[in-house]
Amino acid sequence: MKSASKKTSPRLKAHAGFARALLCIAPLALAGCSVFGPIPQNRGSLIEKDDYSQLMPGTSTRNDVTDILGSPTAHATFDDNTWIYISMVTVPQPLGFPRITKQNVLVLAFDNGGVLRRMDTLHRKNGYNVGMVGETTPTPGTKINVLQQLLGNVGRYNPMSNMGSTFGGTQGPLGAGVGTGHGGTGNSVP
Repeated sequence: MKSASKKTSPRLKAHAGFARALLCIAPLALAGCSVFGPIPQNRGSLIEKDDYSQLMPGTSTRNDVTDILGSPTAHATFDDNTWIYISMVTVPQPLGFPRITKQNVLVLAFDNGGVLRRMDTLHRKNGYNVGMVGETTPTPGTKINVLQQLLGNVGRYNPMSNMGSTFGGTQGPLGAGVGTGHGGTGNSVP
């Protein structure tokens, strides 16, 4: 019997090499597809126009609003009769702040009786970009140099203060001359 050995043709070897290369390159090519992009994230109270269109100024109450929209995102700073619902959709950005793609703000104003009087909707175009200032407010006395750090506790340490001796230094809230640190001169019972 002859042993049958199969030889691979050069064409088959070329196809196998091409398939391996394709398997290595395919994940890199797919990484740029939008399928693997960042997932949008909903933030805040998810409110839609269908939800707040059920509210009628002059007839709806706080209980109606709570039943339909839930509790508010915030109240106005100086007025508990103004409720604010904030909703936004953000997309994470690599090495940066998330990008806001959609933002809605619903402001509801109630009277003292709890009846809805005014309803305003604000969108992203109504907002203002506020620049942050990188400066700090100086506070006097907070800068300590190296010498002050090294010598700051010199004179504060008293090895006798925690040994239970009546002559261990100034102890107690009244300071020098009173308390257990001065031989009991301030603590004698008549």
